[in-house]
Amino acid sequence: MSDRWGIIYVPMAGVKKRARRWHQIKTVLDLRGVQYDYVQSEDYGSVERLARMLVDNGYKTIVIVGGDRAVNEALNGIMTSSVENLDDISLAIIANGVGNDFASFWGLGDVDDYKKAIDCVIKGNRRRIDIGYCSFQEEDSLVKRYFLMAVNIGLGARAIEISDFCKEFWGKSNPTYIISMIRLFVERTLYKMHFKVNEEVVNEKIMTLCVGNSRGYGMTPSAVPYNGWLDVSVIYRPQFWQMVQGLRMLLKGRLLNHQQVRPFRTKKVTIFDAQNASICVDGKKLNYSCPLEITLMPEFLNFIVP
Repeated sequence: MSDRWGIIYVPMAGVKKRARRWHQIKTVLDLRGVQYDYVQSEDYGSVERLARMLVDNGYKTIVIVGGDRAVNEALNGIMTSSVENLDDISLAIIANGVGNDFASFWGLGDVDDYKKAIDCVIKGNRRRIDIGYCSFQEEDSLVKRYFLMAVNIGLGARAIEISDFCKEFWGKSNPTYIISMIRLFVERTLYKMHFKVNEEVVNEKIMTLCVGNSRGYGMTPSAVPYNGWLDVSVIYRPQFWQMVQGLRMLLKGRLLNHQQVRPFRTKKVTIFDAQNASICVDGKKLNYSCPLEITLMPEFLNFIVP
C-alpha cells in the first residue's frame, strides 16, 4: 500500500449533490493515473477511525478531501495509530469544506481548484510541520487531542460552535447563524481564567484566549506551523465600537495591533481554570478537565505542500 494514496472523502456540509462532487475529483485522479483507494466518511466522527485504519493498513499518503474539522479528525487518527514511527506518513488536503483555513494557509483553500490540490499531492513536496496538542488527566488516564491550527477558549470557542452547527445544517448563508453571532458579540461574555504562559501567571477575567499553531481563524495571525512556537492571543473585553474595529482588524490580519489584545509567543500554556468556558480544538468542542496543558511537537509530521 506504500505507493497508493489512502483517500477519505468527507462530503461538504450543506451541499446536496455530494456524489457529483466526488465524481469530479475522481475523474481528475483517474486521468492523472493516480493509484488510490478511497472511503467516504459517514460523519466527522468516522474520519478519525478511517484515518487510523488506513495508516494501520500500510498507507503512507493520507489524503483528506474535506475541511478543517475533517483534517483535525484525520490528524488524530494518524497520531493514535499503531504505527510507532510516523516518519514515512504524509498528510495531504483537497479542500472540500465550508471552513478551509489550514488549506488556505498553504494556498490550497479554493474548493473549486481541486485540480491544483491533486497535482500538488502528485508532485509530493513534503514539509515537516509542528503538531500541537492538549493534554489533561481523566480518571487514571492521560487524554490528548492533537491540532494543526488553534485551541480557542471562551467567546472564540462559542463562535466556532455556533458557526459549525449552522453551517452543517444550513450552509454559510443561514440567517439564524448571523443573528446568533451578532448576539454573541453584543453580549461579550467574560470568563475568569487562570493560566500560565512562559513565566507569567494570568488570573483575571478575559473574553477569549487563543493558542495558535497556525493562523487560528485569524486570532493568531503571525503563527506558522513550522517554527517550533505557539502564538497566544489574550483578548480582554472591548467596548462595542472597539469590537467592531477588532472584527475589521481580524479580517485584515492585524488583530494583534488592537489595544484589547495581548500577544505572547511560547512553548507551552497551562490552563489551571477556565470557569467552565467552552474549548474548541481546531473547531471541535473538547470535553476537558483542568489543569489542561497545551504544547507542541516540533517538525513531527510530513505535510504535502505546493
